[in-house]
Amino acid sequence: MNIFSKIAAGLKKTKDSMMGKLESLMNSFTKIDEEFFEELEELLITCDIGVETSLDICGELRKKVKEKGITDPALIKDELKEIIAEMLGEDKKIDTSTTPTVILIIGVNGAGKTTTIGKLAARYKNEGKKVLVAAADTFRAAAIEQLEVWTERAGVDIVKHAEGSDPASVVFDAVTAAKARGTDILICDTAGRLHNKKNLMDELKKISRIVHQQAEGCVLETLLVLDATTGQNAVNQAKLFSEVADITGIVLTKLDGTAKGGIIISIHRELGIPVKLVGVGEKLDDLQDFSAKDFADALFETETDFDYNYERLDDKKEEQEDEKEDESVLEKAEEFFEDISDKIEDTADKVEDKFEEIGDKIEDAFDSVKDKVEDVVDDIKDKAEETEDKIEEAVEKKDLKNGKFGFLFKEISFGKKKKADETEDEE
Repeated sequence: MNIFSKIAAGLKKTKDSMMGKLESLMNSFTKIDEEFFEELEELLITCDIGVETSLDICGELRKKVKEKGITDPALIKDELKEIIAEMLGEDKKIDTSTTPTVILIIGVNGAGKTTTIGKLAARYKNEGKKVLVAAADTFRAAAIEQLEVWTERAGVDIVKHAEGSDPASVVFDAVTAAKARGTDILICDTAGRLHNKKNLMDELKKISRIVHQQAEGCVLETLLVLDATTGQNAVNQAKLFSEVADITGIVLTKLDGTAKGGIIISIHRELGIPVKLVGVGEKLDDLQDFSAKDFADALFETETDFDYNYERLDDKKEEQEDEKEDESVLEKAEEFFEDISDKIEDTADKVEDKFEEIGDKIEDAFDSVKDKVEDVVDDIKDKAEETEDKIEEAVEKKDLKNGKFGFLFKEISFGKKKKADETEDEE
């Protein structure tokens, strides 16, 4: 199967969805008017081409229809094909002109980063290049082990540290090793969590700085891996990553499993980032260089217009499924472990947040008890002071009785006693 056939097969779901809707639209109109363009805009948007890009395509089509005097809706297919091909521009491949060439792989967990690294490593190894892989995603559980499986499968070396190590230190050692070993291609994995954009930005900047310092003058390709099945969400991810990294190209994975391949047009048009590689299957050689011409041809041409027959796929479906099952076990296991590791990380974050919440509540309770204790102590002090005042008052009264006026009390008492004695004698 040639490269064009692979892309055509990978785009089958996208083509069937988009072309089916387009054929239905063209058959519904007998002339090209404003209502036709409105329906076309809506059709393109539903094909995950994006609002802005869909409006741009219809704008260009309006110009061509007017310039060429086209009135039959059935004739717009070739014009659309030409417009989309022009929007995608010239093909840009990965630059491997220096030794070493450093390829930084970024993207969210689950997009297919590990698979892409394995396929790239195998591809360059088969081309006779010396390849080294750096396991710089040190935070995701089992990421290093999964990458080791792929490097063993591709037959290339790996540089790794213990889980939780500084990613930049892994890249530093990998660049040093690449130069010492005369490595042609150094592929670096990175962490793929977007919830803390500042940490991600700092980490990517640090890694880029190390590459430029330790491999001065070498090409640094920063490839963003996106999952085609996520549609416009992939475009949003590209926007976020473009804010924190100097992305040189897109790798669009799982193109064969979705009808949302139109996001290729949206990514290139809205972000100006070229799609350099597309994943059109699960085999090692199913990571293909992107071709704008092949993409447009496969999207618009019928099955008889190229040298690949989809019906032949159906005839050999059982044979291919057996082969595909063997090839996909590793990828399914990888996706499973990625999902599990993501859930573990999310659970850890939630537990951490819960402990912080409990800590705050304990601190608030402690402060409340402390305030109440202080109030009780203040009350006791006040009562003690009142008691002390009463004691002092009683003492003062006693002193008054025994002090300078005490003789009066004694004389009065003595007088009373003397009078009593005299009365007794008289009797």
